[in-house]
Amino acid sequence: MNIIVCIKQVPASQKVDIDPINGTLKRAGTETKLNPYDLFAIETAVKLKEEYGGTLTAITMGPPQAENALLEACYLGCDRGFLITDKAFGGADVLATSYTIAQAIRTIGIPDIIITGKQTTDGDTAQVGAEISEWLTLPYFGNVRKIITIAKGKITASCSIDNLIYEYEASLPVLMAIDAEACTPRLPSFSRKKNLSFKIEKLTLCCLEDQNKSHYGLDGSPTQVRRIFPPSSDKNRRIIEGSSQECTDAFYSVLHSGKFI
Repeated sequence: MNIIVCIKQVPASQKVDIDPINGTLKRAGTETKLNPYDLFAIETAVKLKEEYGGTLTAITMGPPQAENALLEACYLGCDRGFLITDKAFGGADVLATSYTIAQAIRTIGIPDIIITGKQTTDGDTAQVGAEISEWLTLPYFGNVRKIITIAKGKITASCSIDNLIYEYEASLPVLMAIDAEACTPRLPSFSRKKNLSFKIEKLTLCCLEDQNKSHYGLDGSPTQVRRIFPPSSDKNRRIIEGSSQECTDAFYSVLHSGKFI
């Protein structure tokens, strides 16, 4: 069984700079980490590889330093990695990002299963996985909590949707977005860290079937950020003192005058 797990390197802090012109994150020089939700995706993928055999490939899209996320994925059990990187891909929204990743997967070869995390902590859209499946015309399982069976070219999984659990079945290949409830991620392997045989390859625009620059990056992004500004901070406060009854009456008066009640 061949599996691809899609991961992403995200800012390690909420204190990030924003490009005032195009409204995108300035990732250069920003401390980064592997997207936490992707740990559940990697763990699910590694367990499948351990049970069914085959090759597990990690892919990510980002600047050159995103290679660190691929190395961490290899330490966790992936066999190889692909870094999708090119200046033409910069500033992509979810549509352009999903299209770029889908093009890269076509280049690598569509596997039996594609696995993503539920969402990322920098964008929080939870849309890229579903959009990749649309570009590749694959069945999509969202919020996967458990893979029940894989047999005779079909997969059955339970998914959480609107506080209900559904079981779905589809023929392989499929794309699944893994919920945090699905598993407990393992720690990186020290012995795998010492292994220098991991193969990480780079995919640029010239490696993809579609080399039309207008389909990638800012040019291929219909979503444009018009304005970004920090939230206003109102530190005005009123301290209410007195007995319990006096504080209660005063608090009620504030809520009533503000039309909260």
